[in-house]
Amino acid sequence: MIYDKIDNLETYAGISEDIRIGLEFLRDARPDMANGVYQLNPRVKAIVSEYETKPQNENGFEAHRQYIDIQYTLKGQERVACLPIEKLTETKPYSEEGDCALYSAVTIHQLSSISHHTSSIIPHPSYLILQPGYFAIFFPQDGHMPGLCATTSEPVKKVVVKVRCC
Repeated sequence: MIYDKIDNLETYAGISEDIRIGLEFLRDARPDMANGVYQLNPRVKAIVSEYETKPQNENGFEAHRQYIDIQYTLKGQERVACLPIEKLTETKPYSEEGDCALYSAVTIHQLSSISHHTSSIIPHPSYLILQPGYFAIFFPQDGHMPGLCATTSEPVKKVVVKVRCC
């Protein structure tokens, strides 16, 4: 996972040409652009959408295998929970059509079934705030739960750039 200001896009442009194209699209994106899908090249597309943030994401964490997500808000702000997928439990198997599997973290109820003799540490998600000017890149191993309230529920206009990784 990468989280940074869009002003620093040159730092990440060398990862791949497709990631550079996605980041440059985000740098130039404006809040008044139309919702929809923008095909940037055969391996990169941008999806612009609007929604209301929520206190809880009923779908849980998500992760993708075919695409890297670059997420960026144009209006509003949202909190995104992040955990590596090896720390999560799959709740909905991977769908190739939707390029998504869903996951949950360990819950308080599940804690009671964990032996006291184990040295496992219960994972707690990291949180980041997506607001205009900041982006996050999520790779296939990065579980992420977007769409959460940063403070209170608010409308968000967001771009998710999908970069084909395999």
